[in-house]
Amino acid sequence: MSNASSYPLRLPKSLKDAVAAVSKRDGTSINQFVAMAVAEKISALETAEFFSVRQQQADYEKFDALMNRSGGQAPIKGDVIGED
Repeated sequence: MSNASSYPLRLPKSLKDAVAAVSKRDGTSINQFVAMAVAEKISALETAEFFSVRQQQADYEKFDALMNRSGGQAPIKGDVIGED
């Protein structure tokens, strides 16, 4: 990490021990494990926010009209799950 900064982190001993055990099993450092855990949490929160914003922009009337339109083509062999 060329643009890294440090942050003193205090963890309960039991949690630090668990992190040490998991990071050792994964073959990573505690620092790397904690950085990845923080990145995963931020990603999850940002993904939830993204879909929340998208949901607010949804036009359900247009969706229903699209799903209930006539025409189109019938599914062809292989389009149905479980169909060979």
